Amino acid sequence: MVKDIEVYNQKGEVIEKIPLSEEVFQEEFNPDFLHQVYKIYLSNRYPRIAFSKDRSEVAGGGKKPWKQKGTGRARHGSIRSPLWRGGGATFGPRRKEESLKKKINQKTKQKALRMILAKKIEDQEIKIIDSFNGLDIKTKVMDQLLKNIIPSLKKKTSSTLVILKPETEKAMKRGLRNLPYLDLITTENLDFLQLLNNKYLLLSKDSFLTIQEKLKKTSK
Repeated sequence: MVKDIEVYNQKGEVIEKIPLSEEVFQEEFNPDFLHQVYKIYLSNRYPRIAFSKDRSEVAGGGKKPWKQKGTGRARHGSIRSPLWRGGGATFGPRRKEESLKKKINQKTKQKALRMILAKKIEDQEIKIIDSFNGLDIKTKVMDQLLKNIIPSLKKKTSSTLVILKPETEKAMKRGLRNLPYLDLITTENLDFLQLLNNKYLLLSKDSFLTIQEKLKKTSK
């Protein structure tokens, strides 16, 4: 069990270690549980745009197509019947009437986040920098910073998620937005899917302590 994590400076040098909370980073990894949560998140992101008209909503068909008897043909009351081409649908998708979204309670969300972070700590995929303050926010500088802290980063196959405090997000966006292998979120909007879809996490020390405290409060 990893009990502390290294903190780097902007040159990629280890300058200290900070202890890890057992409440957060001792969550047992359960792939079946994560898979269930993952499917719910994907399902909730799927746009509900399918919508079909029933027989009362399709155009035309105000008049009976032919008389009831004497024609030798089957009786029909309207061309809007589902039996007719161009008629209304039977039991078709009704986006306006139903919601297929599934609810994930707060306890489950927090458990899933702790599980992912604990696994990434174990795999050494979380990197902590002491601070972004004083850093020249340019794409070239940020690219070099990533190389210093994550030497094993493969830009074509290994994406990195930078987690920032909300007050520093706007200042950092300019230097990060042109790096295709890098995503950006804030500590207030931790996203389950983004944590899963990115191999490495890069946080400032303040951001890491904020997340650790946030997850610790809801872990009991």
